[in-house]
Amino acid sequence: MESVRTRWWPLPVILSLCALTLFIIWTRDVPARADRVVHTVPALAISALALLSWLLFFSRLSRSVRLASFAAVVALSLGCVGLLRITGVSGDLVPIIDWRWSEQDRSAGGGSQALTSDSSGKLPFRDFAQFLGPDRNAILTGLKLNPDWQAHPPREVWRQPVGEGWSAFAVQGGYAVTQEQQGPLEKVVCRDVRTGKVLWSHGDSTRYETALGGIGPRATPTLDGDRVFTMGATGRLNCLDLSTGRRLWTRDTLADGGRQAHWGMSSSPLIIDSLVVVSAGGDNGHSLVAYDRLSGARVWSGGDDSAGYSSPSLAHLVGRNQILIFNNYAVAGHDPVDGSVLWRYPWPGGVSIQCVAQPVPLSADRVLVSSGYGIGSKLLQLVAHQGGDGIIPVPVWESPRLKAKFTNLVVRDRSVYGLDDGVLVCLDIDTGERRWKSGRYGHGQVLLIDDLLLIQAESGEVFLVDADPAGHRERARLAALSSRTWNNPVLAAPYLLLRNDREAVCYELAVTELAHGPGWPETQTRVRTGARESTTQLAGMDRHPDTAYLSDRAL
Repeated sequence: MESVRTRWWPLPVILSLCALTLFIIWTRDVPARADRVVHTVPALAISALALLSWLLFFSRLSRSVRLASFAAVVALSLGCVGLLRITGVSGDLVPIIDWRWSEQDRSAGGGSQALTSDSSGKLPFRDFAQFLGPDRNAILTGLKLNPDWQAHPPREVWRQPVGEGWSAFAVQGGYAVTQEQQGPLEKVVCRDVRTGKVLWSHGDSTRYETALGGIGPRATPTLDGDRVFTMGATGRLNCLDLSTGRRLWTRDTLADGGRQAHWGMSSSPLIIDSLVVVSAGGDNGHSLVAYDRLSGARVWSGGDDSAGYSSPSLAHLVGRNQILIFNNYAVAGHDPVDGSVLWRYPWPGGVSIQCVAQPVPLSADRVLVSSGYGIGSKLLQLVAHQGGDGIIPVPVWESPRLKAKFTNLVVRDRSVYGLDDGVLVCLDIDTGERRWKSGRYGHGQVLLIDDLLLIQAESGEVFLVDADPAGHRERARLAALSSRTWNNPVLAAPYLLLRNDREAVCYELAVTELAHGPGWPETQTRVRTGARESTTQLAGMDRHPDTAYLSDRAL
């Protein structure tokens, strides 16, 4: 009896078709790099199904070989399911795979403890008391960083495990406060900036988790006077005592008319005089909500848009104060007095587009807005309606060359810098034309310190890059963290605080403070490198009595 020959030819055909499909997916032009991952998954799944079908039904291999091969495939699949787990995705939706037993205990521990000053009674660093810094724009003024990290390397001060979450630190008077998930508790945790030691923590029995977005709170605390204001991923707004963590009041913003955002509530509270303003995202005038800072009583609400993933910020535009917010379907300006919507500009893309980056006020009547997912940036001019109080937003230019998916934009000298689908880009602010594009940092975050961009890459590395429209130039790099990092960096000079969903680290940087006093030239500086300090000044010039220095800041 003649033996049946094995049918091998479908195997190279399937593999070739798979390779060709992947080549097309990864070489063709797409609006966003994440689209390639989205298309790769079904291509691989279909190819795997075709290979399995060939093996079982069309290969003509012996029954024993087919059954043994199928059993091996099943065993390998079960082994992968049993030993590995998907802990989330990168900014480009690439799955992050880890061993199931690698989960670490991230309990913050610690009870309420007093924070004491050093022997001089002073704490030599600046505050960074809210999301994106003092002006909520990711720009720090009056400071310079020494970019020579070979001669003056960042000194690691402390490193500690933290719970999951994408919150950043807020720093005031030596207290460094962040939010993190620890098991069933969503916690606000306060650490000593200089040691990383937990001073206190406050927990709420709530947990936010999605397979793609990860676990834990997203918003950054806001520190104001003796109070801490936090917004949890499920909409809980807390007011805590800064020194002890004792809860002073709490509000459920979703029960107040808000609506849960798909990726978790991400609004970092904004303090305006006696008000605490958050993006709650709800119909019937509950999009933006203000509460009384002292009592927690609701003062006003306004707007009907669902919440995006930006935070409210205060700007003076068209002759009046406005609260800017990037909602899920539109960017809007609200009246801080009563929350009424002053203007609204619909954002393209609908429900599939996630709006994250902060709107950037550029002048008395212009706002820059950007998103990822193939949309890009738009410069809006706000035009006051003649004969009335209305404001009309009019596009000045549009550009697909800067698509800020996660990263907030920073502006310096008529240039805007940001990560375009993970690659650093510089645009001309007046025309929207691209000046350069270089340096792949993933979906990280950016701070502008004088003429340097401090970039927290998605990989966990930190880079210093010149903020120069002439071209891309890296000055230094630091392997600070070693896994996916979406959290914003914080520079409470000279301390750089970084964290992701696994650990936090604090470095001391070589920082120069520019002295700004009445009639005082900007050439006088205070230099701090590690534990060493020296005062640099021009010959014949004395220290100006009205100038504040980092080392003169008392607790």
